[in-house]
Amino acid sequence: MTTPGGTPTLARTRAELASALAADGSSRAVVMTMGALHAGHLSLVRHARELADQVVVTIFVNPLQFGAGEDLSRYPRDLEGDLALLTGEGLLGAGDVVFAPTPDVVYPDGNPLVRVSAGPLGDVLEGAVRPGHFDGVLTVVLKLLHLTRPDVALFGRKDAQQLAAVRRMVRDLDVPVEVVGVPLVRDADGLALSSRNAYLSPDERVRALGLSRALRAAQDAAAGGAPAVRSAVRAVLAEAGVRDVDYVALVDPDTFVDVPDDRVGETLVALAARVGTTRLIDNTTVTLGGVA
Repeated sequence: MTTPGGTPTLARTRAELASALAADGSSRAVVMTMGALHAGHLSLVRHARELADQVVVTIFVNPLQFGAGEDLSRYPRDLEGDLALLTGEGLLGAGDVVFAPTPDVVYPDGNPLVRVSAGPLGDVLEGAVRPGHFDGVLTVVLKLLHLTRPDVALFGRKDAQQLAAVRRMVRDLDVPVEVVGVPLVRDADGLALSSRNAYLSPDERVRALGLSRALRAAQDAAAGGAPAVRSAVRAVLAEAGVRDVDYVALVDPDTFVDVPDDRVGETLVALAARVGTTRLIDNTTVTLGGVA
C-alpha cells in the first residue's frame, strides 16, 4: 500500500463531487460514514486504499434512517476532526475525495417519495426495533452509489444486518458494484468501536463490556448447539448487569432468519442492548455443533 501525498478534495455539492471523481479509468472505492470517525472507520479506509486508485469517503448523517425519538439531533458531528484523521493518518491524499453534503444536497426535493424497501430483511432484529430504518439506509446507499460510481464499496461487519441488506439490494437490483465486508474493530478492552460509545459514562462502559464477553461465551458454547449458546450469552449479560436487552439472536448470516435448535454450521450471533441511554449492537460468527 502506498501512502498518498497532498490533500483530498472536500466536495459539498453534487457538482463538486462530479468534478473531483477521476475520469481516467482509475479504480474507485467508496466508504460511507456518518462521520464522528474512529478506528473502525479508518480500517475501512485502509482496506479501500488497498483496493482502488481513488478513495471516496462520504460523511453524511442520513435523516431517513433515524426514527422518531432517536438521536438524530445529538448524533456526534465533527467534520474538521474527521478530515484531520483522514489526512493525519496518511489515508487520503491528492486525488481522493471527501464528500460531505447537507441533506438538501442528497435530497434536493425533500424527503424522497420513492424509496428502497429492505423487504423481509428490514422487518427483523434491528428492523423490528427500528421500523423503516433499513429502508432509509438502503435508499441513501443507493443514492450515494449512483453519485460516487465506485467499483467497490466497503462496509463494516459490525453492522452485519446492514451489510446483508446492502449485498441483497446490489444483487437484486443489479447495481454494478462489488460489496466488501471488513471485520469489525474493537478497543483493547473488547468493546466494539462505535461513534455512540462517546455517550457512555465510565461505569456504563464497564457494563457495556458484557456484550463482547457474551459473544466470547457464545464461541465457547458453540459446540453444544443453539440452546447452549443462547443460555451462555444471556447468563453473561445478566452477570454484567446488561438487562435492557432488545434481542439475543442466532440467525442465518445471509437471510437473518432464526436458526432452529438443531442447526449445524455457520451462524451469526447478534446482540442489541441499551446501557444507560446508549443503544449498542455487536455480533460474532460461530459454528454450531462444531468447532467455534
